[in-house]
Amino acid sequence: MTLTPAPGADEHAAYTDAVAATVASLMPQARAELAELVAFRSVADASQFPVGECEAAANWVAATLRGEGFQDVALLDTPDGTQSVYGMLPGPQGAPTVLLYGHYDVQPPLDESAWRTPPFELTERDGRWYGRGAADCKGGIVMHLLALRALRAQGELPVTVKFIAEGSEEQGTGGLQRYAEAHPRLLAADTIVIGDTGNFRVGLPTVTASLRGMAKLHVRVETLEGNLHSGQFGGAAPDALAALVRTLDSVRDAEGNTVVDGLDADAGWDGLDYPPEDFRKDAKVLEGVRLTGSGTVAESIWARPSVTVLGIDCPSVATATASVQASAGAAVSLRVPPGMDTVKATALLVSHLESHVPWGARVSVEVVGQGQPFSANTASPAYKAMAEAMQAAYDGEEMQIAGQGGSIPLCDTLASLYPRAEILLIGLSEPEAQIHAVNESVSPEELERMSVAEALFLLRYAQRV
Repeated sequence: MTLTPAPGADEHAAYTDAVAATVASLMPQARAELAELVAFRSVADASQFPVGECEAAANWVAATLRGEGFQDVALLDTPDGTQSVYGMLPGPQGAPTVLLYGHYDVQPPLDESAWRTPPFELTERDGRWYGRGAADCKGGIVMHLLALRALRAQGELPVTVKFIAEGSEEQGTGGLQRYAEAHPRLLAADTIVIGDTGNFRVGLPTVTASLRGMAKLHVRVETLEGNLHSGQFGGAAPDALAALVRTLDSVRDAEGNTVVDGLDADAGWDGLDYPPEDFRKDAKVLEGVRLTGSGTVAESIWARPSVTVLGIDCPSVATATASVQASAGAAVSLRVPPGMDTVKATALLVSHLESHVPWGARVSVEVVGQGQPFSANTASPAYKAMAEAMQAAYDGEEMQIAGQGGSIPLCDTLASLYPRAEILLIGLSEPEAQIHAVNESVSPEELERMSVAEALFLLRYAQRV
């Protein structure tokens, strides 16, 4: 297979300029399309928004793919009741296949009154575009479309492209995972580009090479047949809420390190550094409050397990009475780094919680969800092609390798189904984007440059394999 341009430096520079110019000319269209997508209140939770909002967003993606000439476009009814959108663009005979992934479902808007502009109306302010899903991950879908349009404007598409847009990634209900397992040939590819992460900083091109896995547990502690008057019985009657607090406290030491019996929590990190002062700013840590853990920030959030208490069932301050609590419950999250098995780590946490409940209190632990961690081979041809592409798109800035403390369970599923496929994670969710929070936004400059990078990557990857 012969591809243009030739691999000479001058030809690559000219091609980069042409791609960049094309993407720049397409940015008004990209903004209009992102505004249309953001307008769909596509939260995959029927208790919060009508199912029709997700269905409308899925139909928009399908119609857009058909308009771009994609073949075999289909709305896939996945086992969790949501729809994923699939399409395929054929490349030259013998060309490698690249799967491009995004998701059109979004997080709930939370407190809409806390948004400075309506969450489902794309609004420009201070050089950024605001709206729920603007970065995570409707912007990622638009990024893929921009890259393909810019590449095709230069000539023949150098790879076969498969496109998949998921409809329930934020809910974590695993619909696309189970669909892929039941139809393993559908998403098979030589390389998979997950457009659902982002750069470490605006202007710093980054590939995410590792993801922590996760488990969610519900813990309940019981001590009495019913609540008791705290004046009449307090002091001798075992307080279930206090027992729960002591149990949960046992998973952290005085420095804030996660300490689960039998679970290794001392791994190091040799990738991109995360200075504490930068993390404090990104996390909006209050002045005078110390960071937790005795390792570096990168080790703590990318390379080591962590346990977080997500919520506690107990009376609120406003409704509390003078009572010793008979029972109390909590939702607990365990994040599991690459190299550690989530199932085994979860079992250790369950055992730890059961053995650290004080006063002989009864405890029950239910595992309500799990996902395995992911780690990529950064020495592969795809990573080398992406490094070249990002450096060209970002005016010589070298690509960085970072981890992510969050989880994308689909990555582990795809890695299991296609063990020879290379998986790269890129996207638009840099710290200023405030994904999952109010006032989510995307940098149009990052959208433009990442689209250029992806287009150049597809060409250079085809030339390498």
